[in-house]
Amino acid sequence: MEILDQTLAAIRPADLQAMADARAHQDRLTKPRGALGVLEEVAVRLAGVAGACPPPAPAPAALAIFAADHGVHAQGVTPWPREVTTQMVLNFLAGGAVANAFAAQAGVSVTVVDVGVAADLPEAPGLVSRKIAYGTADLSAGPAMTAEQAVAALEAGITVARDLVAQGNACLVTGDMGIANTTASAALICAFTGRDAADTTGRGTGADDATLRHKIEIVRRGLEVNDIPGDGDPGSRSEVVRRLAAVGGLEHAALAGFVLGAAAARVPVILDGVIAGAAALVAAALAPDAVGYCLAGHRSAEPGHAITLDHLGLRALVDLELRLGEGTGALLAYPLVSAAVRVMHEVATFDSAGVTDKDAQATLDPST
Repeated sequence: MEILDQTLAAIRPADLQAMADARAHQDRLTKPRGALGVLEEVAVRLAGVAGACPPPAPAPAALAIFAADHGVHAQGVTPWPREVTTQMVLNFLAGGAVANAFAAQAGVSVTVVDVGVAADLPEAPGLVSRKIAYGTADLSAGPAMTAEQAVAALEAGITVARDLVAQGNACLVTGDMGIANTTASAALICAFTGRDAADTTGRGTGADDATLRHKIEIVRRGLEVNDIPGDGDPGSRSEVVRRLAAVGGLEHAALAGFVLGAAAARVPVILDGVIAGAAALVAAALAPDAVGYCLAGHRSAEPGHAITLDHLGLRALVDLELRLGEGTGALLAYPLVSAAVRVMHEVATFDSAGVTDKDAQATLDPST
């Protein structure tokens, strides 16, 4: 656990002075105060991440798609065959997925990380092998992972984040691939928020009504068989790891590590949908200050994602009823994040532009 311990020790709160400076700077720009809405808070948040005002541009940016398979697939929680995980990894590497198209549009690099695909993948440009196991065990019959596997996956995600930052990337973007991973996500959200499975479980990749009812029961069974309390508060680090290992996926653990690695490096990370959100709950339980380094790229159509964002105190930048994963929603949000920072660097202040500030004028002439 050396890498994990070092990373947790390196995470510091966002810089409150830089955030205050950013808010003050926003108020001096040639626009009505608050006119850019949520984008103003994005810029403030990024100032806190960097400890500087204005914050540096979040470029270049890198998407990491963490891929793994799930033993709970055997319970019939999705209409898609397990082999699709492997097939989609190959599709990412060939540049043929939606995530590839969106990444190209946004100018974001793509790295695919195998942390638990249930097949041997050939070496390929853009593929990083950090395989912990050939998928997880069935979470509805017992722990999906051992604690050792969960920690190894956390540290794999940390290492990937470190490597991407060392390559010069100033913003990280989360992606995922794993058939049946919305089932594990729903269970994780229950484990870290205390909500009921019926609230957190959605249709994933297209479950019909009967499959959805079955999926909810499988999530409940997983929580019961793994003795996950309904308090949503793991408390100790060992209990965080136990809950993650019990009902999470290898890609969830790696994504949680990815978030922690970004926070330790003081680099922002844009979260994708429900899988990344569930992973961020784990990261937040291990290091609450890590949430200050996260931006919610979008709100997924999965019901558990809204619960997750509310629990983390994050507001989604995009809400288009997406439910694809891969990093697609986060990639769509990336230009908005870049625009928020560009405003801080390029928009003139009232003083520099010689524009009269409404509030300043009111101070000079109270009758106006």
